[in-house]
Amino acid sequence: MTVQAAGVEMVTDATFEQEVLEADLPVLVEFTADWCPPCRQLAPVLSQIAFEEGDRLKVVALDVDRDPRTTLKYGVLSMPTLMVFRGGEPVKSMVGARPKRRLMQELEDVL
Repeated sequence: MTVQAAGVEMVTDATFEQEVLEADLPVLVEFTADWCPPCRQLAPVLSQIAFEEGDRLKVVALDVDRDPRTTLKYGVLSMPTLMVFRGGEPVKSMVGARPKRRLMQELEDVL
């Protein structure tokens, strides 16, 4: 079972287009896996961001083992990979866990 951060919706290959590519807000996608300790470390950070920034950023997660098609399509090789999508296109990509303050600084230019 994927460790899901509170406020962070799980998306799948089947729902990715509707939930991410067609979203009105920018979407932060975490490509994650059960076996990934840094992903678990990042979960509370993503939860806080989803809660605090929900009016201007949607936060979702995709399990790379259960949904390999989307993972391959965007060339994701390391977990966690964070990608921001805006207007159906990836506009930023970051690899690895990071503290909330640093992640928010990295997201400033896409929010």
